[in-house]
Amino acid sequence: MATMQTGMKTTGARANARAGRANERTKGTMRRAERAAARPSRGLYALNARAVAEPETFEYQAEVHRLMDLIVNSLYSNKDVFLRELVSNASDACDKLRFVSLSDSSAMQAGEELRIKIRGDPESKTLTIEDSGIGMSRDDLVSSLGTIARSGTAKFMEMLKSQSDGENLIGKFGVGFYSAFLVADKITVFTKAATGDDKTWMWESEINSSSYTVKEADEAMSRGTKIVLHLKEGCEEFASGDKLQSLVKTYSEFISFPIDVWAQKNKEKEVVDQQSTDALKEAWTKKKIEAEAKGEEFTEPEPQPVTKKEFEQVEEWTTANNDKPIWVRSPKDVDQESYNEFFKATFKEFLDPLAHSHFAVEGDIEFRSILFVPGMAPFEQQDMMSKSKAIKLFVRRVFISDEFDDSLLPRYLTFVRGVVDSSDLPLNVSREILQESRVVRVIRKRLIRKTFDMLRDIAERDNDDYDTFWDNFGRNLKLGVIEDADNRKDLAELLRFTTSKSSGDGDLRSLDQYVNDMPEAQKSIYFVAADNRDAAEASPFLEKLKQKGFEVLYLLDPIDEVAMANLATFKEKPIVDASKEALDMGDEDEKDKAALEELEKEFKDLTDWMKETLGTQVEKVTVSNRLTDTPCVLVTSKFGWSANMERIMKAQAMGDNRASDYMKGKKTMEINPSSPVIAQLRKLKEAGSKEATDSCQLLFDTALLTSGFSIDKPSVFASRVFKLMTAQAAAAENSSDDGCITPEIV
Repeated sequence: MATMQTGMKTTGARANARAGRANERTKGTMRRAERAAARPSRGLYALNARAVAEPETFEYQAEVHRLMDLIVNSLYSNKDVFLRELVSNASDACDKLRFVSLSDSSAMQAGEELRIKIRGDPESKTLTIEDSGIGMSRDDLVSSLGTIARSGTAKFMEMLKSQSDGENLIGKFGVGFYSAFLVADKITVFTKAATGDDKTWMWESEINSSSYTVKEADEAMSRGTKIVLHLKEGCEEFASGDKLQSLVKTYSEFISFPIDVWAQKNKEKEVVDQQSTDALKEAWTKKKIEAEAKGEEFTEPEPQPVTKKEFEQVEEWTTANNDKPIWVRSPKDVDQESYNEFFKATFKEFLDPLAHSHFAVEGDIEFRSILFVPGMAPFEQQDMMSKSKAIKLFVRRVFISDEFDDSLLPRYLTFVRGVVDSSDLPLNVSREILQESRVVRVIRKRLIRKTFDMLRDIAERDNDDYDTFWDNFGRNLKLGVIEDADNRKDLAELLRFTTSKSSGDGDLRSLDQYVNDMPEAQKSIYFVAADNRDAAEASPFLEKLKQKGFEVLYLLDPIDEVAMANLATFKEKPIVDASKEALDMGDEDEKDKAALEELEKEFKDLTDWMKETLGTQVEKVTVSNRLTDTPCVLVTSKFGWSANMERIMKAQAMGDNRASDYMKGKKTMEINPSSPVIAQLRKLKEAGSKEATDSCQLLFDTALLTSGFSIDKPSVFASRVFKLMTAQAAAAENSSDDGCITPEIV
């Protein structure tokens, strides 16, 4: 960087010296021109003398090729944008003329319609962009097209690095015009001002030249500007009409002035079908001869030539842009069918959108937008990190990019499709400018709010539209609950779940419905995570909750549990995982608590012995308040992973074992004091039976399975089951030999 700055200073010193000499020459030329204008006219001789006058040469303060390096490397990532910049400049020239004509009607005396013309010539390898706008005088040419050069490379780089929000380098430095050097090695400009100067001027420069020339042009123009680009080798495609039409359609389709492109077009014409005509004429002649041979009068008229339609390719002017973009029109003037057609054509969709929002923001910051909620998810939607190209960003109707989704919408809302047209952003907007721009922050906030309004509107409809939306994009909203803390309240109202009160898999309920249907005694929102609904309904954690009539959310998607952990509460109701320790039923009174304490004292010997037997496999063993039928379950600590989350994290291809060991929830074994199995284990323990230890371990292993955990050593578990089965078979055989009936195994 230091070397670059030193080189820039040296270059700047030389350039300043050259500029000083050039300015002196320019001043001298202008003084001579003023004296010549003061002298009386010499008629035709004076005109001829002026026509053959030598062009004025102006030295750049910075080498042009250095300047082009800055433009290519700092501002533009592809060559196609040069046409966008030149067309935008032409549109500005037309706009300026229209504004000037309001106060000076003479500006439009030439009578030409305000329009832009683009014509490529593959043979001469040139491209011409012409407009009928305000045009430029000689002084305008020197000041406008020399702006970058006169500002200096060092100053340009300084401004490029320190530009503030919304600062438009194109307007200040002529970068838009000079982007033409991306594809051209020589540029010639012909221009005539609409007012104040009756001469046509020519400006010319080459990419490797250190100067440019200005002179009076030999050909006259009525008004406007014509730019002729002499294309570089390898850029000949930009002389093709098809390529030019494609670029106009991509970047400048919604410019408010007609853009005519000289291109080939299939034109229909009618020609004589000679074969069919000859066949008809031959048949007619035969009939005539036969009639004459019979002496009959032949009155049938001679058949007319048969025609057919053919297409030929002709070159002609074709308007390549629409008259008015749909988002500029008032929403009351646009019908639903127009919105649907625009959505499908612009975003390559084949289903109508579920909803749209068409709005304008005015004031300190102005922009217009149309947002759509698609009718189905795109195929790449499964990859949440993929570039969706959901929002097309325009600046004053000029298409800029569709790759700024993460700046205009949060990641979880990139399923939304739409157009944003800002009047406050620069044409050479970059990702860095967007990230720092206050304008973009305002736009982003408004787009998010309008999206939520659309989704609420869909949810309130009395049809299946929201079910369709949820099937396609429900996971996006769950991701939003995790990532967007500022909008969790809005997102929570849009979530849907299968619950213990759902009539079927397709019957989804909202958190609002859950809270409204809660019994008065219920204080919390309960959920359980599982692979599917059957597994959730069979979960032993829900036995007491179902007995009390409490509704339980079934979290069947891997992202659900993380989303609910981030949501934490809804309408001041805590969201509780039914598989975690210290489950608060909410309706327990002092009598219930006292009864539980009595049971804990009664079974303390058993729970202490079970903890000692199981060792580090469990944190503790306690009496459960959530079980009615199941002998025991394993619950995890409040802030660790649940069994479901532990299973999900183990399945991750790039999982971190260290994090897994740290986040695994400490297991607490809860026993059901009313279960016959626990009663039997208690008897074995009190009797000092050697089978008590194996039974305790087997009870723990089965609790692992019923609680959703996996067994670390399946073979050991299997051997215990086989041992128990063998013992029971032997006991049954002995009982049979004694003539006794085999007791039923609990």
